[in-house]
Amino acid sequence: VAVGQCGNQVGCRFWDLALREHAAVNKKGIYDEALSSFFRNVDTRNGGDGRDISKGKICSLKARALLIDMEEGVVNEILQGPLRDVFDSKQLITDVSGSGNNWAVGHKLYGCQYRENIVEKLRKTAEHCDCLQCFFIIHSMGGGTGSGLGTFVLNLLEDEFPEVYRFVTSVYPSGEDDVITSPYNSVLAMKELNEHADCVLPIENESLFDIVNKIQQMVNSGKLGSIVKQNSLVTSSASSTKTVQEKPFDAMNNIIANLLLNLTSSARFEGSLNMDLNEISMNLVPFPRLHYLVSSLTPLYTLADVNVPARRLDQMFSDAFSRDHQLIQADPKHSLYLACALLVRGNVQISDLRRNIERLKPSLNFVSWNREGWKTGLCSVPPVGHSHSLLALANNTCVKPTFMELKDRFMRLYKKKAHLHHYLHIDGMEQSCFSEAISSLSDLIEEYNELDATKSGPGIDPARLKIAV
Repeated sequence: VAVGQCGNQVGCRFWDLALREHAAVNKKGIYDEALSSFFRNVDTRNGGDGRDISKGKICSLKARALLIDMEEGVVNEILQGPLRDVFDSKQLITDVSGSGNNWAVGHKLYGCQYRENIVEKLRKTAEHCDCLQCFFIIHSMGGGTGSGLGTFVLNLLEDEFPEVYRFVTSVYPSGEDDVITSPYNSVLAMKELNEHADCVLPIENESLFDIVNKIQQMVNSGKLGSIVKQNSLVTSSASSTKTVQEKPFDAMNNIIANLLLNLTSSARFEGSLNMDLNEISMNLVPFPRLHYLVSSLTPLYTLADVNVPARRLDQMFSDAFSRDHQLIQADPKHSLYLACALLVRGNVQISDLRRNIERLKPSLNFVSWNREGWKTGLCSVPPVGHSHSLLALANNTCVKPTFMELKDRFMRLYKKKAHLHHYLHIDGMEQSCFSEAISSLSDLIEEYNELDATKSGPGIDPARLKIAV
Protein backbone atom coordinates (compact mmCIF):
# COMPACT_ATOMS: atom_id res chain seq x y z
CA VAL A 1 0.00 0.00 0.00
CA ALA A 2 1.70 3.20 -1.17
CA VAL A 3 0.36 6.42 0.36
CA GLY A 4 1.18 9.99 -0.64
CA GLN A 5 3.67 11.43 -3.11
CA CYS A 6 6.79 9.92 -1.55
CA GLY A 7 5.13 6.53 -0.99
CA ASN A 8 4.01 6.29 -4.59
CA GLN A 9 7.33 7.41 -6.04
CA VAL A 10 9.12 4.76 -3.99
CA GLY A 11 6.40 2.25 -4.89
CA CYS A 12 6.89 2.98 -8.58
CA ARG A 13 10.61 2.20 -8.34
CA PHE A 14 9.85 -0.91 -6.29
CA TRP A 15 7.47 -2.42 -8.86
CA ASP A 16 9.83 -1.52 -11.69
CA LEU A 17 12.74 -3.30 -10.01
CA ALA A 18 10.60 -6.26 -8.91
CA LEU A 19 9.54 -6.88 -12.52
CA ARG A 20 13.14 -6.59 -13.65
CA GLU A 21 14.29 -9.04 -10.99
CA HIS A 22 11.67 -11.62 -11.92
CA ALA A 23 12.35 -11.14 -15.64
CA ALA A 24 16.02 -11.95 -15.04
CA VAL A 25 15.16 -15.20 -13.25
CA ASN A 26 12.04 -16.25 -15.10
CA LYS A 27 13.28 -16.56 -18.67
CA LYS A 28 10.41 -18.71 -19.97
CA GLY A 29 7.61 -16.28 -19.18
CA ILE A 30 5.73 -18.83 -17.08
CA TYR A 31 3.64 -17.60 -14.17
CA ASP A 32 5.34 -19.31 -11.23
CA GLU A 33 5.27 -19.34 -7.43
CA ALA A 34 7.83 -16.54 -7.16
CA LEU A 35 5.82 -14.19 -9.36
CA SER A 36 2.55 -15.02 -7.65
CA SER A 37 3.77 -13.55 -4.37
CA PHE A 38 3.74 -10.01 -5.82
CA PHE A 39 1.61 -10.28 -8.96
CA ARG A 40 -1.65 -11.74 -10.19
CA ASN A 41 -1.82 -13.25 -13.67
CA VAL A 42 -4.99 -11.92 -15.25
CA ASP A 43 -6.78 -12.91 -18.43
CA THR A 44 -7.79 -9.57 -19.93
CA ARG A 45 -9.33 -10.87 -23.16
CA ASN A 46 -12.96 -10.80 -22.13
CA GLY A 47 -12.86 -7.25 -20.68
CA GLY A 48 -14.47 -6.74 -17.31
CA ASP A 49 -12.76 -8.07 -14.23
CA GLY A 50 -10.73 -10.77 -15.98
CA ARG A 51 -10.19 -14.04 -14.16
CA ASP A 52 -6.93 -15.09 -12.57
CA ILE A 53 -4.86 -17.77 -14.26
CA SER A 54 -2.88 -19.75 -11.76
CA LYS A 55 -0.54 -21.74 -13.99
CA GLY A 56 0.82 -21.42 -17.49
CA LYS A 57 2.00 -18.48 -19.55
CA ILE A 58 1.93 -14.91 -18.29
CA CYS A 59 -1.02 -13.06 -19.79
CA SER A 60 -1.15 -9.78 -17.96
CA LEU A 61 0.53 -9.18 -14.62
CA LYS A 62 -1.24 -7.02 -12.07
CA ALA A 63 0.59 -5.85 -8.96
CA ARG A 64 -0.87 -6.76 -5.59
CA ALA A 65 -0.89 -3.11 -4.65
CA LEU A 66 -3.08 -0.20 -3.66
CA LEU A 67 -1.97 3.32 -4.61
CA ILE A 68 -3.44 6.15 -2.55
CA ASP A 69 -2.70 9.84 -2.97
CA MET A 70 -4.85 12.88 -2.34
CA GLU A 71 -3.11 14.66 -5.21
CA GLU A 72 -3.33 12.88 -8.50
CA GLY A 73 -0.03 14.06 -10.01
CA VAL A 74 2.27 11.18 -9.12
CA VAL A 75 -0.30 8.43 -9.72
CA ASN A 76 -1.20 9.93 -13.10
CA GLU A 77 2.47 10.02 -14.00
CA ILE A 78 2.77 6.32 -13.14
CA LEU A 79 -0.30 5.61 -15.29
CA GLN A 80 1.32 7.34 -18.25
CA GLY A 81 4.68 5.65 -17.72
CA PRO A 82 5.99 2.19 -18.64
CA LEU A 83 4.28 0.62 -15.59
CA ARG A 84 0.75 1.69 -16.51
CA ASP A 85 -0.46 -1.85 -17.27
CA VAL A 86 0.77 -3.26 -13.97
CA PHE A 87 -1.82 -1.37 -11.91
CA ASP A 88 -5.47 -2.12 -12.12
CA SER A 89 -7.62 1.03 -12.27
CA LYS A 90 -9.58 -0.46 -9.37
CA GLN A 91 -6.45 -0.25 -7.19
CA LEU A 92 -6.13 3.54 -7.22
CA ILE A 93 -7.60 6.13 -4.90
CA THR A 94 -6.86 9.77 -5.73
CA ASP A 95 -8.26 13.20 -5.01
CA VAL A 96 -7.30 16.54 -6.50
CA SER A 97 -6.55 18.93 -3.67
CA GLY A 98 -3.89 17.17 -1.60
CA SER A 99 -3.51 17.42 2.16
CA GLY A 100 -1.55 20.66 2.25
CA ASN A 101 1.25 19.18 4.41
CA ASN A 102 -1.27 18.83 7.21
CA TRP A 103 -1.54 15.55 9.16
CA ALA A 104 -5.05 16.40 10.37
CA VAL A 105 -6.36 16.83 6.82
CA GLY A 106 -4.93 13.45 5.79
CA HIS A 107 -5.92 11.56 8.95
CA LYS A 108 -9.19 13.13 10.10
CA LEU A 109 -10.68 14.63 6.97
CA TYR A 110 -9.68 12.31 4.12
CA GLY A 111 -9.60 9.35 6.50
CA CYS A 112 -13.29 9.67 7.26
CA GLN A 113 -14.17 10.57 3.70
CA TYR A 114 -12.37 7.64 2.05
CA ARG A 115 -12.67 5.00 4.77
CA GLU A 116 -15.28 2.83 3.01
CA ASN A 117 -13.53 3.10 -0.32
CA ILE A 118 -10.13 2.13 1.12
CA VAL A 119 -11.56 -0.80 3.10
CA GLU A 120 -13.38 -2.07 0.01
CA LYS A 121 -10.25 -1.92 -2.17
CA LEU A 122 -8.07 -3.52 0.51
CA ARG A 123 -10.57 -6.36 0.84
CA LYS A 124 -10.76 -6.87 -2.92
CA THR A 125 -6.98 -7.04 -3.24
CA ALA A 126 -6.64 -9.29 -0.18
CA GLU A 127 -9.27 -11.69 -1.50
CA HIS A 128 -7.06 -12.37 -4.52
CA CYS A 129 -4.35 -13.77 -2.22
CA ASP A 130 -4.20 -17.50 -1.42
CA CYS A 131 -2.17 -16.90 1.70
CA LEU A 132 -2.08 -13.30 2.87
CA GLN A 133 1.20 -12.88 4.70
CA CYS A 134 1.66 -9.24 5.52
CA PHE A 135 0.93 -5.69 4.49
CA PHE A 136 3.68 -3.27 3.50
CA ILE A 137 2.87 0.40 3.84
CA ILE A 138 5.24 2.87 2.18
CA HIS A 139 4.82 6.51 3.18
CA SER A 140 6.65 9.63 4.30
CA MET A 141 6.44 11.13 7.78
CA GLY A 142 6.70 14.79 6.76
CA GLY A 143 3.88 15.29 4.25
CA GLY A 144 0.18 15.51 4.99
CA THR A 145 -1.16 12.54 3.02
CA GLY A 146 1.79 10.24 3.74
CA SER A 147 1.79 10.84 7.48
CA GLY A 148 -1.93 11.43 8.05
CA LEU A 149 -3.69 9.11 5.64
CA GLY A 150 -0.78 6.65 5.78
CA THR A 151 -1.25 6.09 9.51
CA PHE A 152 -5.04 6.07 9.05
CA VAL A 153 -4.64 3.15 6.62
CA LEU A 154 -2.41 1.43 9.20
CA ASN A 155 -5.23 1.66 11.77
CA LEU A 156 -7.74 0.37 9.21
CA LEU A 157 -5.55 -2.66 8.51
CA GLU A 158 -5.41 -3.44 12.21
CA ASP A 159 -9.21 -3.23 12.45
CA GLU A 160 -9.97 -5.21 9.31
CA PHE A 161 -7.11 -7.74 9.32
CA PRO A 162 -5.98 -7.98 12.95
CA GLU A 163 -4.06 -11.24 12.38
CA VAL A 164 -1.92 -10.01 9.48
CA TYR A 165 1.44 -8.39 10.20
CA ARG A 166 1.88 -4.73 9.27
CA PHE A 167 5.34 -3.65 8.05
CA VAL A 168 5.78 0.08 7.58
CA THR A 169 8.54 1.74 5.58
CA SER A 170 8.63 5.34 6.78
CA VAL A 171 10.76 8.06 5.21
CA TYR A 172 11.73 10.59 7.87
CA PRO A 173 12.30 14.23 6.92
CA SER A 174 15.74 15.80 7.14
CA GLY A 175 16.59 18.86 9.22
CA GLU A 176 16.71 21.00 6.07
CA ASP A 177 13.22 19.90 5.12
CA ASP A 178 11.21 22.36 3.03
CA VAL A 179 7.93 21.44 4.77
CA ILE A 180 7.69 23.77 7.74
CA THR A 181 5.09 21.61 9.54
CA SER A 182 6.93 18.31 9.04
CA PRO A 183 7.90 18.01 12.77
CA TYR A 184 4.19 18.17 13.70
CA ASN A 185 3.23 15.64 11.02
CA SER A 186 6.05 13.28 11.98
CA VAL A 187 5.34 13.30 15.72
CA LEU A 188 1.59 12.85 15.20
CA ALA A 189 2.36 9.94 12.86
CA MET A 190 4.87 8.45 15.33
CA LYS A 191 2.15 7.95 17.93
CA GLU A 192 0.17 5.87 15.42
CA LEU A 193 3.26 3.87 14.42
CA ASN A 194 4.03 3.17 18.10
CA GLU A 195 0.55 1.77 18.64
CA HIS A 196 -0.46 0.08 15.41
CA ALA A 197 2.60 -1.13 13.47
CA ASP A 198 4.30 -4.51 13.94
CA CYS A 199 7.57 -3.43 12.37
CA VAL A 200 8.80 -0.04 11.18
CA LEU A 201 11.81 0.44 8.91
CA PRO A 202 12.75 4.09 9.42
CA ILE A 203 14.70 5.69 6.58
CA GLU A 204 16.24 9.15 6.51
CA ASN A 205 16.58 11.25 3.40
CA GLU A 206 20.05 12.42 4.44
CA SER A 207 21.38 8.86 4.59
CA LEU A 208 19.99 8.02 1.16
CA PHE A 209 21.56 11.18 -0.21
CA ASP A 210 24.94 10.28 1.27
CA ILE A 211 24.76 6.75 -0.14
CA VAL A 212 23.88 8.01 -3.62
CA ASN A 213 26.87 10.39 -3.43
CA LYS A 214 29.12 7.55 -2.32
CA ILE A 215 28.01 5.47 -5.30
CA GLN A 216 28.66 8.42 -7.63
CA GLN A 217 32.19 8.75 -6.19
CA MET A 218 32.80 5.05 -6.81
CA VAL A 219 31.69 5.53 -10.40
CA ASN A 220 33.76 8.68 -10.92
CA SER A 221 36.88 7.36 -9.23
CA GLY A 222 37.76 5.79 -12.57
CA LYS A 223 38.57 2.43 -10.99
CA LEU A 224 38.75 -0.53 -13.29
CA GLY A 225 35.34 -1.48 -14.55
CA SER A 226 33.36 1.02 -12.49
CA ILE A 227 31.09 2.03 -15.30
CA VAL A 228 27.37 2.24 -14.73
CA LYS A 229 25.72 -0.33 -16.94
CA GLN A 230 23.07 0.72 -19.40
CA ASN A 231 19.89 -0.51 -17.74
CA SER A 232 21.18 0.24 -14.29
CA LEU A 233 19.24 0.82 -11.12
CA VAL A 234 20.64 4.28 -10.66
CA THR A 235 19.98 5.27 -14.26
CA SER A 236 16.66 3.55 -13.92
CA SER A 237 14.98 5.15 -16.89
CA ALA A 238 17.74 4.14 -19.34
CA SER A 239 16.10 0.81 -20.05
CA SER A 240 12.84 2.30 -21.28
CA THR A 241 12.54 3.04 -24.97
CA LYS A 242 12.62 6.82 -24.87
CA THR A 243 15.11 8.19 -22.40
CA VAL A 244 13.23 10.09 -19.75
CA GLN A 245 15.02 12.73 -17.72
CA GLU A 246 16.21 11.00 -14.53
CA LYS A 247 14.30 12.39 -11.55
CA PRO A 248 16.45 13.61 -8.68
CA PHE A 249 14.88 11.23 -6.19
CA ASP A 250 14.93 8.12 -8.36
CA ALA A 251 18.37 6.99 -7.23
CA MET A 252 17.39 7.52 -3.58
CA ASN A 253 14.07 5.74 -4.03
CA ASN A 254 15.84 2.81 -5.68
CA ILE A 255 17.69 2.21 -2.41
CA ILE A 256 14.38 1.83 -0.53
CA ALA A 257 13.03 -0.35 -3.34
CA ASN A 258 16.10 -2.59 -3.00
CA LEU A 259 15.60 -2.79 0.74
CA LEU A 260 12.08 -4.15 0.14
CA LEU A 261 13.24 -6.52 -2.60
CA ASN A 262 15.92 -8.00 -0.35
CA LEU A 263 13.53 -8.19 2.56
CA THR A 264 11.03 -10.21 0.53
CA SER A 265 13.52 -12.28 -1.51
CA SER A 266 13.15 -15.30 0.76
CA ALA A 267 9.40 -15.21 0.38
CA ARG A 268 9.77 -15.28 -3.41
CA PHE A 269 12.79 -17.41 -4.28
CA GLU A 270 14.37 -20.66 -3.18
CA GLY A 271 17.12 -20.71 -0.60
CA SER A 272 18.85 -23.02 1.85
CA LEU A 273 17.64 -20.94 4.82
CA ASN A 274 14.31 -19.40 3.99
CA MET A 275 13.06 -16.63 6.18
CA ASP A 276 9.38 -15.94 6.49
CA LEU A 277 8.47 -12.26 6.82
CA ASN A 278 6.52 -12.93 9.99
CA GLU A 279 9.67 -14.39 11.53
CA ILE A 280 11.29 -10.97 11.38
CA SER A 281 8.76 -9.47 13.73
CA MET A 282 8.76 -12.61 15.87
CA ASN A 283 12.55 -12.68 16.28
CA LEU A 284 13.51 -9.02 16.23
CA VAL A 285 10.81 -7.34 18.32
CA PRO A 286 11.09 -8.40 21.99
CA PHE A 287 8.89 -5.52 23.25
CA PRO A 288 5.83 -4.46 21.28
CA ARG A 289 6.66 -0.74 21.12
CA LEU A 290 10.34 -1.15 20.30
CA HIS A 291 9.70 -2.28 16.76
CA TYR A 292 11.91 0.15 14.85
CA LEU A 293 14.53 -1.70 12.79
CA VAL A 294 17.63 0.01 11.41
CA SER A 295 18.53 -1.33 7.98
CA SER A 296 21.76 -1.39 6.00
CA LEU A 297 22.49 -2.69 2.50
CA THR A 298 25.86 -3.96 1.30
CA PRO A 299 27.78 -3.99 -0.93
CA LEU A 300 26.69 -0.56 -2.17
CA TYR A 301 27.60 -1.20 -5.79
CA THR A 302 24.76 -3.72 -6.05
CA LEU A 303 22.48 -0.69 -5.78
CA ALA A 304 24.10 0.94 -8.78
CA ASP A 305 24.87 -1.84 -11.22
CA VAL A 306 28.45 -0.66 -11.17
CA ASN A 307 30.93 -3.25 -12.42
CA VAL A 308 33.23 -2.93 -9.45
CA PRO A 309 35.38 -6.00 -8.86
CA ALA A 310 33.80 -7.79 -5.89
CA ARG A 311 35.72 -7.37 -2.64
CA ARG A 312 36.14 -10.15 -0.15
CA LEU A 313 32.89 -11.56 1.10
CA ASP A 314 33.79 -10.80 4.71
CA GLN A 315 34.08 -7.13 3.87
CA MET A 316 30.37 -7.11 3.03
CA PHE A 317 29.53 -8.26 6.56
CA SER A 318 31.85 -5.71 8.15
CA ASP A 319 30.32 -2.90 6.08
CA ALA A 320 26.81 -3.84 7.17
CA PHE A 321 27.68 -2.76 10.70
CA SER A 322 29.52 0.41 9.75
CA ARG A 323 27.92 3.79 10.06
CA ASP A 324 28.22 4.64 6.35
CA HIS A 325 25.90 1.91 5.16
CA GLN A 326 22.92 2.56 7.47
CA LEU A 327 19.71 3.93 5.97
CA ILE A 328 19.34 6.30 8.92
CA GLN A 329 22.03 8.55 10.40
CA ALA A 330 23.02 6.19 13.17
CA ASP A 331 25.87 4.12 14.49
CA PRO A 332 24.60 0.70 15.61
CA LYS A 333 28.04 -0.58 16.56
CA HIS A 334 28.34 1.79 19.52
CA SER A 335 24.76 1.31 20.69
CA LEU A 336 22.93 -1.63 22.18
CA TYR A 337 21.52 -4.48 20.06
CA LEU A 338 18.27 -6.16 21.06
CA ALA A 339 18.48 -8.47 18.04
CA CYS A 340 19.90 -8.57 14.55
CA ALA A 341 18.90 -10.25 11.28
CA LEU A 342 21.16 -10.93 8.31
CA LEU A 343 19.39 -11.63 5.02
CA VAL A 344 21.89 -12.80 2.46
CA ARG A 345 21.27 -13.33 -1.23
CA GLY A 346 23.33 -15.17 -3.78
CA ASN A 347 26.41 -17.30 -3.67
CA VAL A 348 27.00 -17.43 0.09
CA GLN A 349 27.18 -20.54 2.29
CA ILE A 350 25.76 -21.04 5.77
CA SER A 351 29.35 -21.51 6.93
CA ASP A 352 30.21 -17.99 5.65
CA LEU A 353 27.33 -16.62 7.69
CA ARG A 354 28.35 -18.45 10.85
CA ARG A 355 31.99 -17.48 10.49
CA ASN A 356 31.17 -13.81 10.11
CA ILE A 357 28.72 -13.76 13.01
CA GLU A 358 31.40 -15.30 15.24
CA ARG A 359 33.94 -12.80 13.95
CA LEU A 360 31.77 -9.72 14.51
CA LYS A 361 30.04 -10.77 17.71
CA PRO A 362 32.82 -9.70 20.13
CA SER A 363 32.70 -6.10 18.84
CA LEU A 364 28.91 -5.67 19.20
CA ASN A 365 26.94 -4.86 22.35
CA PHE A 366 23.98 -7.22 22.75
CA VAL A 367 21.51 -7.06 25.64
CA SER A 368 22.45 -9.51 28.35
CA TRP A 369 19.33 -11.65 27.94
CA ASN A 370 19.65 -12.06 24.17
CA ARG A 371 23.31 -12.62 23.35
CA GLU A 372 22.36 -15.15 20.69
CA GLY A 373 19.81 -12.82 19.13
CA TRP A 374 20.76 -13.48 15.51
CA LYS A 375 18.31 -14.39 12.78
CA THR A 376 19.62 -15.44 9.39
CA GLY A 377 18.15 -15.96 5.96
CA LEU A 378 19.81 -17.29 2.81
CA CYS A 379 18.20 -16.80 -0.57
CA SER A 380 20.00 -18.37 -3.52
CA VAL A 381 18.88 -15.80 -6.12
CA PRO A 382 21.21 -12.76 -6.03
CA PRO A 383 20.26 -9.22 -7.15
CA VAL A 384 20.28 -8.77 -10.92
CA GLY A 385 23.80 -8.83 -12.32
CA HIS A 386 25.63 -9.47 -9.03
CA SER A 387 26.94 -12.42 -7.13
CA HIS A 388 25.72 -11.61 -3.62
CA SER A 389 24.22 -8.99 -1.32
CA LEU A 390 23.32 -8.55 2.32
CA LEU A 391 20.52 -6.75 4.11
CA ALA A 392 21.11 -6.32 7.84
CA LEU A 393 18.18 -5.39 10.09
CA ALA A 394 19.08 -4.32 13.60
CA ASN A 395 16.78 -3.68 16.50
CA ASN A 396 19.16 -1.26 18.12
CA THR A 397 18.98 1.71 20.48
CA CYS A 398 20.80 3.84 17.88
CA VAL A 399 17.40 4.97 16.53
CA LYS A 400 17.00 7.09 19.68
CA PRO A 401 18.89 10.18 18.40
CA THR A 402 16.59 10.33 15.35
CA PHE A 403 13.57 10.44 17.66
CA MET A 404 15.21 12.95 20.01
CA GLU A 405 15.98 15.31 17.13
CA LEU A 406 12.39 14.99 15.95
CA LYS A 407 11.16 15.84 19.44
CA ASP A 408 13.40 18.93 19.57
CA ARG A 409 12.15 20.18 16.22
CA PHE A 410 8.56 19.59 17.32
CA MET A 411 9.04 21.46 20.61
CA ARG A 412 10.59 24.48 18.88
CA LEU A 413 7.35 24.98 16.93
CA TYR A 414 4.99 23.84 19.64
CA LYS A 415 6.32 26.18 22.35
CA LYS A 416 5.39 29.10 20.12
CA LYS A 417 2.10 27.42 19.13
CA ALA A 418 3.26 28.11 15.56
CA HIS A 419 0.97 26.89 12.75
CA LEU A 420 -1.33 25.13 15.24
CA HIS A 421 -4.48 26.85 13.96
CA HIS A 422 -4.11 25.04 10.62
CA TYR A 423 -4.60 21.75 12.48
CA LEU A 424 -7.15 22.77 15.09
CA HIS A 425 -9.79 23.98 12.66
CA ILE A 426 -10.13 20.43 11.24
CA ASP A 427 -13.07 18.51 12.70
CA GLY A 428 -12.03 16.02 15.39
CA MET A 429 -8.56 17.54 15.86
CA GLU A 430 -8.00 18.72 19.43
CA GLN A 431 -4.94 20.23 21.05
CA SER A 432 -4.79 17.05 23.18
CA CYS A 433 -3.78 15.16 20.00
CA PHE A 434 -0.49 17.09 20.09
CA SER A 435 0.18 16.57 23.79
CA GLU A 436 -0.62 12.85 23.54
CA ALA A 437 1.64 12.48 20.49
CA ILE A 438 4.61 14.17 22.13
CA SER A 439 4.20 12.17 25.35
CA SER A 440 4.02 8.95 23.30
CA LEU A 441 7.32 9.90 21.65
CA SER A 442 8.88 10.86 25.00
CA ASP A 443 7.86 7.50 26.47
CA LEU A 444 9.48 5.71 23.54
CA ILE A 445 12.73 7.65 24.00
CA GLU A 446 12.61 6.83 27.71
CA GLU A 447 12.26 3.09 26.98
CA TYR A 448 15.40 3.29 24.82
CA ASN A 449 17.17 5.22 27.60
CA GLU A 450 16.37 2.50 30.12
CA LEU A 451 17.83 -0.13 27.80
CA ASP A 452 20.93 1.97 27.14
CA ALA A 453 21.48 2.23 30.88
CA THR A 454 22.00 -1.55 31.02
CA LYS A 455 24.77 -1.40 28.40
CA SER A 456 27.99 -2.73 29.83
CA GLY A 457 30.03 -3.38 26.71
CA PRO A 458 30.40 -6.67 24.82
CA GLY A 459 29.52 -9.38 27.30
CA ILE A 460 31.51 -12.50 28.08
CA ASP A 461 29.41 -15.58 27.54
CA PRO A 462 29.04 -17.56 30.77
CA ALA A 463 30.79 -20.91 30.68
CA ARG A 464 28.54 -23.67 29.44
CA LEU A 465 27.69 -26.55 31.74
CA LYS A 466 29.85 -29.61 31.19
CA ILE A 467 27.82 -32.72 30.61
CA ALA A 468 29.17 -35.77 32.34
CA VAL A 469 29.16 -38.81 30.06
